[in-house]
Amino acid sequence: MQPNPTLDQLQVFVTVAETGSFSAAGRKLNRAQSVISYTIANLEEQLGLKLFERGGTREPQLTEIGRAMLEDARRMLGALQRLRSRVDSHGQGLEAEVALAVDPALPSSVLVRVLKAFEAQFPTVTLRLHIGSLGLVPDLVVNGQADLGIGGLLGEVDVHLVRIGFMSMVPAAAPDHPLALLPKPVPIEDVREYTQLVVTDQSERTRGRDYGVFAYRTWRLTDIRTKHILMREGLGWGGLPRWLIADDLASGRLVELDLEPYKEVRGPLFAMHRNDRSPKPVAAWLIDQFKRELGCFNEFEPNKVLEEEPDNLNRQA
Repeated sequence: MQPNPTLDQLQVFVTVAETGSFSAAGRKLNRAQSVISYTIANLEEQLGLKLFERGGTREPQLTEIGRAMLEDARRMLGALQRLRSRVDSHGQGLEAEVALAVDPALPSSVLVRVLKAFEAQFPTVTLRLHIGSLGLVPDLVVNGQADLGIGGLLGEVDVHLVRIGFMSMVPAAAPDHPLALLPKPVPIEDVREYTQLVVTDQSERTRGRDYGVFAYRTWRLTDIRTKHILMREGLGWGGLPRWLIADDLASGRLVELDLEPYKEVRGPLFAMHRNDRSPKPVAAWLIDQFKRELGCFNEFEPNKVLEEEPDNLNRQA
């Protein structure tokens, strides 16, 4: 059986193809041109294939099979590079995988920018992303399913918290909703009469407790995206993150409500990890990155005096 090509042979083959000549490949790899020529000749002999056309003074040209082999060689060298990078990452103490739990109330643009930076910074680290509202985020952190959680809080939690930014919750409804048509500010007696859409905590942390619920009749939902859709269709009123409905408010698909019992609320966003574990390098980097991106994002929040709720970010009304 013929010996398989070595990775060194494949590296020389790819370098010759990319630089266009044996001499240029030699300079790039810091080897004599004769060594490059000998390596390619041995590779061709092993494969029983002609990879380059060599004619007179012309630079070597890839044959048809040589062009096909070039893609295979690049893939093999890419796999080797990933293997080496993974070994280097392990030597630096980087996690092989990071599990991240994120509340959907986090601005999606912030999440995307952080994950793009993560992919570029840690190409060998695998990501496991959980999306969960309210108490699900700290639950995933406490039970070890997530190394790091990003979101707001309702009530007491037994996790270590790092404040990384804030988010504004705005009461809103469709423009033809009765609450949008009443004289302002709308008193609580009128507010109570219309169906309120409320995101319910799927964890056990806030069972039996409501935050920012004023209406006699409520529809209970498990996520803010569905709540957003139903509010635009006029099926109730409620609070949503300002970043999520900014385009709707600008276009008139939704209107901000002026309610006596419920004003816009600004509350903190936190990164959270277990008390008995310090963040490993990648998780610590993610905390800093979220804090940086949210800092830039929050600069564009309206400069208005808001009701502060330091302990309850998600007034899920």
